[in-house]
Amino acid sequence: MFKGDTVDFDLLLRIGLITGSTFLVVATLVPFVKKMATHIEAIDYPNERKIHQKPIPRLGGIALFLGFLFGYMVFSEPSGIMNSILIGSFLVVLVGVIDDIKPLTSKVKFLGQLAAALIIVFYGNILISDVGIAGQELEFGFWAYPLTLFFIVGCINCMNFIDGLDGLASGISAVYFLTIGIIAIVMEKFGLDFTLTFIMLGCVLGFLIYNFNPASIFMGDSGSMFLGFVISVVALLGFKNVTLTSLIVPLIILAIPILDIIFAIIRRSIKGQSVSVPDKFHIHHQLLAKKMSQRVVVAIIICVNILFAAASLLYLFGDPQLGKIVYAILVLIVLFFVLKTNIIIEDTHRTRLREIFSKRWQL
Repeated sequence: MFKGDTVDFDLLLRIGLITGSTFLVVATLVPFVKKMATHIEAIDYPNERKIHQKPIPRLGGIALFLGFLFGYMVFSEPSGIMNSILIGSFLVVLVGVIDDIKPLTSKVKFLGQLAAALIIVFYGNILISDVGIAGQELEFGFWAYPLTLFFIVGCINCMNFIDGLDGLASGISAVYFLTIGIIAIVMEKFGLDFTLTFIMLGCVLGFLIYNFNPASIFMGDSGSMFLGFVISVVALLGFKNVTLTSLIVPLIILAIPILDIIFAIIRRSIKGQSVSVPDKFHIHHQLLAKKMSQRVVVAIIICVNILFAAASLLYLFGDPQLGKIVYAILVLIVLFFVLKTNIIIEDTHRTRLREIFSKRWQL
């Protein structure tokens, strides 16, 4: 963005055009998508597991996807990689739209996610093929394929899991795309990942004005899975074939949704439940249990995410040691919160475990 002591106004104009135009497109489309969702009964009705108190139309992912398509047609260049991204994202959105209208089984959704990831890997040839560690290059060989597939599907489900409050998934995504955009500018990387990043930033912000509490529309699985898919692709495009640090940084920016899905897997495994079984013990549910409003909870989680993003920028472009210290402090804060809540073990199970250990010590 800066050339010597002068501002690169051409770059600023390009970023403004990409972000501003996609923002306007999505903001304009959302009211029409809401009417369509209502007409075809793609409605999220309240129940004992839901937090909202009135029916809310879904399918917000359609507006996000159409804004993404607009941005691609105007600001991006056709290529084999871009074709794979378009096909994969269309497949993810299609599966999500069907699920938003008539819920699919977790197995069917997983197969759709895997198919989209396969398109990226085998048609787009986007792989985590090798990573530099301590001056040495580690080549994954055959394992690059399952590793990349796991990475893509994992990102999709991270955003799908965290999408539980008004504006939460879209807010976290906005932080991610803005941070990656800043990294790309500082590193002077203005390729496809740069363009996609600011296209998606505009799309997410355009949707967020309708999705922030009280939301008038939800993105649904069509939106959360689409965001997770594009997040994974942007990370792979911008950080493949480089150092382990550069690969991990995008994941750290998504620390909260990643930790949330890890906690959910552990929690449900302890209970002997399927990982896909929904519950009300996610991080945002635990904060709500503290009698906080949705807006406050979303603000807290996004602020923590911003701190992780700031630590990443500090680590990359400032003082790496200080960045590590900030990372450690943030992780300790999250772990302290986990120990004080029911995120992994409910109070009843915790009490039962104490009784068991007490009896064993007595023996």
